[in-house]
Amino acid sequence: MSFSPDAAHTAPKLHLPCIALAGPTAAGKTAAALAIARHWPVEIISVDSALVYRGMDIGTAKPEAGELAAVPHHLIDIRDPLHAYSAAEFVQDAQRLTTGIRARGRVPLLVGGTMLYFKALFEGLDDMPPADAAVRAKLALEAAAGGWPALHAELARVDPATAARLAPNDSQRISRAIEVFRVSGQPLSFFHQRHAGKNMEDNAAKAGATAFISLEPADRAWLHGRIAQRFDAMLAAGFVDEVRALRARGDLTPDLPAMRCVGYRQAWEALEGTSPMGDLRDKGIFATRQLAKRQITWLRAMPQRQVVACDDPSALEQVLDRVRAHLGACA
Repeated sequence: MSFSPDAAHTAPKLHLPCIALAGPTAAGKTAAALAIARHWPVEIISVDSALVYRGMDIGTAKPEAGELAAVPHHLIDIRDPLHAYSAAEFVQDAQRLTTGIRARGRVPLLVGGTMLYFKALFEGLDDMPPADAAVRAKLALEAAAGGWPALHAELARVDPATAARLAPNDSQRISRAIEVFRVSGQPLSFFHQRHAGKNMEDNAAKAGATAFISLEPADRAWLHGRIAQRFDAMLAAGFVDEVRALRARGDLTPDLPAMRCVGYRQAWEALEGTSPMGDLRDKGIFATRQLAKRQITWLRAMPQRQVVACDDPSALEQVLDRVRAHLGACA
């Protein structure tokens, strides 16, 4: 997305800090990011594994045209839903974009809820075995025969630490974790722990350069209410028609990462007839609540974060204060 930077901020500055704004879905990240952009010369780097896909606008709560025009955004609408986008690609793109933003004298503002992307960016990628197509195909056959909960139970035997943080039907992550074990003989958690130990010093340096602000609800019921309101708004805006159009392409399947996104999976099943259309709202809201729960769990494992209660009436003011303090300290 091209733009012309303000004349006052064209001179390159070295060592400009980063701002990271994370939180579960429906916590108010977009509104907070736009408020930050009204006060400081930032460019937004989306940290969201669903916003990368073109044609998936309603179900991802993609920023509206006016919001995208108000401040430069990156990593939105960069991939067709047919093609996956990995954490490794995100890290490469985010690092390249951060360099360019700083060269323009602006501040990179990382915003999103895909915690794996944040972890990969701040801590690097784990040195683990690459994907093995044969093992992955065998796991798919096993799942078709016995179900993903059975494979989750197998994972719990060989890698209890990883199994504990995965839902029994999280097919993508369960498959990868068992694949790593079968290929290497080591659990996925082994590679995570080894990597964390090797990068502790570098992580501390990165944490000092980045204000990692996390919007988290003090009252989970507040977030649940927001999630229900958002899903209702999506349905009213034509979300089912959006998924119908994606299915009509003929080249997409429900196994693709794009179609496994929360909401899209449930809408696809309803359109396919494997789940009653009348259950879509309840299933979509439940799945979104489960996603938010996983996001909060990820965040609580990130000690460098600065928590702001997103259900506090002064939340936006608190976010701006945190940004102001960080930019002032790095000036």
